[in-house]
Amino acid sequence: MNYPEFLRIEREGRDGSRHYVVHTHDPKFSLELEPDGAAPDRIGRGVIRRLRVPNSWAGDYTKYAKYMNVAQEFFASSFREPEAPGRLPR
Repeated sequence: MNYPEFLRIEREGRDGSRHYVVHTHDPKFSLELEPDGAAPDRIGRGVIRRLRVPNSWAGDYTKYAKYMNVAQEFFASSFREPEAPGRLPR
């Protein structure tokens, strides 16, 4: 699946790494996620630690709720090995 409007940022700190998924198009928001240690791959779809939205969106959760699921799918897929492109026949 292609996720052109999402970006994952990983920041190293003294408490370990922090992972952020940013939705770059409207509605703009960011999620702070941590890998799910209970998942079989120890990453899973991530556990949401924090959600940040602009003040104008604070009361209208339905506008970005569907994007949160996609953001978690993007988070999980961002840890997978990239697929090798297919070779063209000669």
